[in-house]
Amino acid sequence: MIATELQEETVQTVPGEPRGVSVVVPSYNHARFVEAALRSILRQSLPPAELLVIDDGSSDESPRLIARVLADCPFPCDLVVRDNRGLCATLNEGLERTRGDYFAYLGSDDLWLPDFLKARIDLLDARPAAVLAYGHAYFIDEQNRIIDSTADWASYADGNARDMLLQTTAPMSPTVLYRRSPLAQEGWNEDSKLEDYDLYLRLSTAGEFAFDPRMLSAWRRHDVNVSWDQTLMLEEQLRAQREAALRFGFTDHEIEELQRTTRFNRAADFLRVGQKAQALSLLRHNWRGANSASATAKILGRLLIPNSFMRGRARVRQRRAYERYGTIAV
Repeated sequence: MIATELQEETVQTVPGEPRGVSVVVPSYNHARFVEAALRSILRQSLPPAELLVIDDGSSDESPRLIARVLADCPFPCDLVVRDNRGLCATLNEGLERTRGDYFAYLGSDDLWLPDFLKARIDLLDARPAAVLAYGHAYFIDEQNRIIDSTADWASYADGNARDMLLQTTAPMSPTVLYRRSPLAQEGWNEDSKLEDYDLYLRLSTAGEFAFDPRMLSAWRRHDVNVSWDQTLMLEEQLRAQREAALRFGFTDHEIEELQRTTRFNRAADFLRVGQKAQALSLLRHNWRGANSASATAKILGRLLIPNSFMRGRARVRQRRAYERYGTIAV
C-alpha cells in the first residue's frame, strides 16, 4: 500500500520520444545518502530528460525520503517501489522503462558534480565510435570528505579498452554515461555479481571507451561496502574474464596465462584487507604471473608488514587526500 501511494505521489509524464539522457537511480537501504545523491542530479547544469528511481526493497526510510525530494524535481521523474530483485535486474528494468538516447545510473549513495552530464554528453557527441564515456572519480567518506582519487593511481585507457579491462582495471560506475543503442543490445547479466565489469567486457567489442580525465563524480566508501568479499570478487572477475577472452579468440593457454597474472596481482587486494593467508596462497600458486621481479619483491615485502601498520598507513593516505581535495558540497 505504501509503495502504491509513493508511486502515485511522484510520477510525472515521461517524454514520448527519445531525447537527451535518461538517469536511473537504483536505491537500496541508503536513507543516509540518497537525498544527497538525488540533489546532485537535480543540480546538473544540463538536466536529464527523465529521472527514474527504483527502490529495490529498502527496509529503511529511503522511499519516503525519495518521494519528498522528487516532489521538487523540475523535469519528468518517476519512483518505483517494489520487492528486492538485485542490482542487475533493477538496472535492466530501468533501461527498459526509459527512452533517452543516452543512459546513466547513479548509486543511491554516490554523487555527481554539477557538470557531469554535460561533459559526458559533449564527449560522446564528439566521439561517434564510442559506446560510453567515463573518467576519474573521487572517493568520499560518510561525511563527504574526499579520501582518495582514481587520478592518483588508476591507469585508464582512451579508445580500445580491451587490454585495460582484461587487466581488471575498469571504470567506476558513477563516472559512466552510456550510448543507449549498444547498451540495449547487451544489458546487465543478472547472474553476475560484478555487474559492470562483465558489461564493460562485452561492450568493449562494440566500440571505444571515451575517457575524460576530469573528476566529475564521487563514489562513496562506507561501512556497508568497505569490506568486500575478495574471494567472491576474484571468482567473478575470473569468470567474466574467461568468457570475454573466449569471445576475443584467446587460446586456452593464453587464457590461463592471463588468469595466472590476474590471480597474482589480486593478491595485493587481499593484503589490503588483511587476508594474508589468502594472499600468500595466490602468490605461491601463481608466481609465474608476476609482471616483473620488482613487482614480486614489492608484494612479498608487504606480507612482512603488520596489518596494524597497513591500516595506519591507509589512514594517513586518506588524511592527505582530504587535505589536498577537501569536501564535496552537497
